[in-house]
Amino acid sequence: MTKKKLFDDISRDPARFYRIPGDVLRDRRFTAAEKLEILRAWRRAGDGPQIDAMISDLEDSFTAGGHAAE
Repeated sequence: MTKKKLFDDISRDPARFYRIPGDVLRDRRFTAAEKLEILRAWRRAGDGPQIDAMISDLEDSFTAGGHAAE
């Protein structure tokens, strides 16, 4: 499976691939921007407050140093 196909599949249904939202942050296959997109997809699925905090942290890392550590 290509990375793009995997990313697309995960973006459609993150809970199918990750046990908890925090697992997204530990996945070294994806950039911070891709992780952010996956978390946003998860938030749209209904897991709001916990994911909002992770999204905020990732967005802050973009503004703090121009890029996020991966």
